[in-house]
Amino acid sequence: MSDGSMTSRTHPLDSFFAPSSIAIIGASRDALKIPGLLLTFLRRNGFPGWIYPVNPNYPNIDGLACYPSVADIKQPIDLAIVIIPARVVLDALKECAAVGVKNAIIISSGFAEEGGDSAAMQDAIADLARTSGMRISGPNAEGFYNELGQVAATFSPTVDVKPDAPRLLATQRRIGIVAQSGGIGFAIYNRARALGIALSYVVSAGNEADLGAGAFFDYMVRDASTDVILLFLEGIRDTETFLAAAERAAESGKPVIVVKVGRSGAGGRAAASHTASMAGWSAAYDAVFAKYGFIVSNDLDEAVAIAAVLTASPPPKGDRVAVVTVSGGGGIWGADVVSSQGLQVPELSPPTQAAIRDMIPSYGSPRNPIDITAQAVHSGGLQKTIELLAQGDEVDAILVVLSLSNETRIPFKIDELKPLIDARRKPILFYTYTLPSHFARTELAKAGVVVLSGLSHVGVAMRRAVERAKFRLSAPAVDAAIKRIDLTRHLVGDKLSEHDSKRLLASVGVSVPNEILVSHRDQLHEAIARVGLPLAMKIQSADIPHKSEVGGVRLSIATERDAAQAFDDLLARASAQRPEATLQGVLLTPMAKRGVEIIVGTMQDATFGPMIMVGFGGVTTELFKDVIYRPAPVGVEEAVTMLNELKAAPLLHGFRGAPKADVGALTTLIAQISQLAAWHRDEIAEIEINPVLVYPVGDGTTIVDALVVPVVKEKI
Repeated sequence: MSDGSMTSRTHPLDSFFAPSSIAIIGASRDALKIPGLLLTFLRRNGFPGWIYPVNPNYPNIDGLACYPSVADIKQPIDLAIVIIPARVVLDALKECAAVGVKNAIIISSGFAEEGGDSAAMQDAIADLARTSGMRISGPNAEGFYNELGQVAATFSPTVDVKPDAPRLLATQRRIGIVAQSGGIGFAIYNRARALGIALSYVVSAGNEADLGAGAFFDYMVRDASTDVILLFLEGIRDTETFLAAAERAAESGKPVIVVKVGRSGAGGRAAASHTASMAGWSAAYDAVFAKYGFIVSNDLDEAVAIAAVLTASPPPKGDRVAVVTVSGGGGIWGADVVSSQGLQVPELSPPTQAAIRDMIPSYGSPRNPIDITAQAVHSGGLQKTIELLAQGDEVDAILVVLSLSNETRIPFKIDELKPLIDARRKPILFYTYTLPSHFARTELAKAGVVVLSGLSHVGVAMRRAVERAKFRLSAPAVDAAIKRIDLTRHLVGDKLSEHDSKRLLASVGVSVPNEILVSHRDQLHEAIARVGLPLAMKIQSADIPHKSEVGGVRLSIATERDAAQAFDDLLARASAQRPEATLQGVLLTPMAKRGVEIIVGTMQDATFGPMIMVGFGGVTTELFKDVIYRPAPVGVEEAVTMLNELKAAPLLHGFRGAPKADVGALTTLIAQISQLAAWHRDEIAEIEINPVLVYPVGDGTTIVDALVVPVVKEKI
């Protein structure tokens, strides 16, 4: 029967990934076609459970009794693999549900991906899963592979067993792969396998009528045999499950690598604020990935290299790297790549250099990069140097740069290298600038070494490992210091002016300047007396969200006469340029003193809901796009993390002698706005405060401009 030792056996999908019995509905005797390959690969991989082929056209297949229908099997079935024409899939699934089949994989295609009636068939499958409790993967799925359990429930040729090519295994830690493309998921496995990276599971999500990528991700997070998770995503459907799994992975320290495709698609909606217009199609995904410490990669080989480093090495304790090489040029190149990733290649201390010099020829270099020369390989200097660096505390990781093309020899004694690797004191990575021989890969795999042959990928992987080791999940957001009130009277119409937006913010407890809206010229004198001079004057209209585009702003008004002239000019200009706009009047506000300009905003993402954004603001914010997004709400701690990720973050911390900015006041404001967006996600589509002026520590902030965009309610 199926071995369940690789998991705790407490997850609802245990019987899916580690079934004791499998029915293949649509099984075939033709081992060259998909229905035949499913049976062939199950048997070649040594599936330890019962296999029941189902096809009314055969009495038996390859020595196994073949059944006319699932109902004729008369035995408990954990998993049904369905590979029959789309039009009869639903009936087959109903029969499976009727006899108590626990799970099903629909390999068959021709459903939602074709639209029309085919999409309706997929909806019916989803309904069946909900009403019956049977969990269904697909349709249009490529199945899964459970390496430890020997369950090859797929037709992918990557899981075929070749007796003359035994499995190369260099790591004890295992990766689990979840892919929304079957072909890419098994391609990742194929490449990881070639490097000797061990696998727990690879699963294809298909069209996700029932089980989605989030459910499979959750399984990998909880699974004790999965140490690193690699996701290939197009778009998340089971959002709540996915986010819960992401949080669980972050809390448990299980690394997640993600490749997200579909980044070139347009956002598909017109945005009123800079916050939304600057958000790319995948901005919300990147925000979620950042929140939970995912390692983002946009290259297949790079992602696999990162997986290799995480499975073969312990987390680095810092960013200091020693480059050890047998080729001076190769070592310099390696040092350049490591340095370009922001990691340090420090010169070693005199005692360490002296110890290394005793092991290498006089023409070598012990400084870092460490060129031991080809001669020292034969005298054992290479391995001794690595041992010295591994046992010391001058560096946090070691990159070995060498040639491993020889078909009969490697520059190490495996029985001496293996204890060094097993000790896992720090990452020791091996890069070969020649193509590695099969002999070298196989021998070094015995010591737990994964041989990498892409230097730029090695550099990125080292940086990502350092970043991942530093990651800590931010404390959960607590309710910010704002009031939870009914906003109905503020959210009138489809859009709000700056004045109306600030009144809304003030109503919940956000501090806004002392301003007065003047709708008639005869109100100016009293308004100026209350606001004071100098002042700023801005045209107000819900139809003009970006006032500077119509010349609707006047600054540093110093006299009442200038104010009267500005009042007339602003109204006249706005009326001429936007005759359709409804004008409220002119907003009078005290001139704000200079400060660091920040933009704080929120937007709604169709998948993940409210997002909070922070960046450096003003009229050039869209030009530079130095912005960071996170799912809302965020707490003060996470707001600090966001600010520190900005490229221009030094401007907040006393750049070139300037006073340090009041980051505490700013992060409180960010938390408040994020909480407002989260509380009122069904009422507020976007918020933008641009700019917020941040003053020196203790002086707080000033909201110069604000825009709140209500959710447009569909008319019935």
